[in-house]
Amino acid sequence: MALKDLFTKPQTKKKKYAAIPTEAVKSDVPEGIMTKCPSCKKIMYTKELLKNEKVCLHCGHHFQMSSMERINSFIDAGSFEELNEEITSKNPLQFPDYIEKLEKDRAKAKLNEAVVTGIGAVNGHKIVVAIMDASFRMGSMGSAVGEKITRAIEMADELAVPFIIFTASGGARMQEGALSLMQMAKTSVALKRFSDNGGLIISIMTHPTTGGVSASFASLGDYNFAEPGALIGFAGRRVIEQSIREKLPEDFQTAEFLLKHGQLDAIISRLEMVDKITNILEIHQPGGELSW
Repeated sequence: MALKDLFTKPQTKKKKYAAIPTEAVKSDVPEGIMTKCPSCKKIMYTKELLKNEKVCLHCGHHFQMSSMERINSFIDAGSFEELNEEITSKNPLQFPDYIEKLEKDRAKAKLNEAVVTGIGAVNGHKIVVAIMDASFRMGSMGSAVGEKITRAIEMADELAVPFIIFTASGGARMQEGALSLMQMAKTSVALKRFSDNGGLIISIMTHPTTGGVSASFASLGDYNFAEPGALIGFAGRRVIEQSIREKLPEDFQTAEFLLKHGQLDAIISRLEMVDKITNILEIHQPGGELSW
C-alpha cells in the first residue's frame, strides 16, 4: 500500500435513490404517535396534543372532539349519567342502505346516535348537557337526535338546572326528509317552554355547526358561545355566492366573523371553557357575581 493511500478516504459507490424503509422498520414507529396541525402545519406528539385538550400547542387550532372526549374534558369526573341512550334512528322513508350506514357509524364511533345527553356537574354545579358528535353521520340531525335533545331539555326543566349544549353538525339528515326538518321546531319549542319557566340555556358552537342546527337550537341560548375558528352557518358559501352574485369575505361564517357582527356573545378557548362556564353558572345563582 502506498503512503498516500493511508490519507485517502475510500471511494464508495453513491446510491442514485434513497432507500425505501422495509415494513419491519416502518412497524417500529407506532401509528398515530405524531399529529400534524392543519392550520400551522407543525407536527407535535399526539400525547401532548391530547393533554392540551386537542388544542394545537403552536397556533391554538381546535381539533374536533368526540362526545366522550368532551365529557371527560368538561364534566366533573364520575358525575355523568347518560340519558336516553336507547333512542336510535329508524328508516321511515325506506331510504336505500340507510340502516347499514347507521350500523357502520355505530361501530366506528361507538355511539348509538349523533348526540349524547346526560346529567352531570361542572365544578359542582348540576346541569343537563347535550353533546353532538360529528363522527356519527357528520352530526346530522335526524328524528332521534331531535328527540334526545328535547328530552334533555325537559329533564333540565324538571330538575330546575341549566341546560348546556355543544353543537357540531352538518345540518339536517337528508335520509329522514321532513321528519328531520321537524326537529328544528320541536327543539325550539322545548327551549321556549324551558326559558319561560326560568331555565338557563347555554349554547356552545363547535366546528362545524351548520344547516338546520345553526338555524334552531344552536342559536337560541341565553348565552351563545363558540370555540375559536368554528365554521358556523346555514347555507354553504358557494350557494350564497351564487344566489347573491357577490364574493364573500374570506372569514365569512367563522366564529370570529359572527362575533364581529353581533351574532355571538363570546369566543371561548377550550382551555378556558370550564372556568368561563362555571363563572356563568355561579352568577345565575342567588347572590352570584360576574368575574369574567
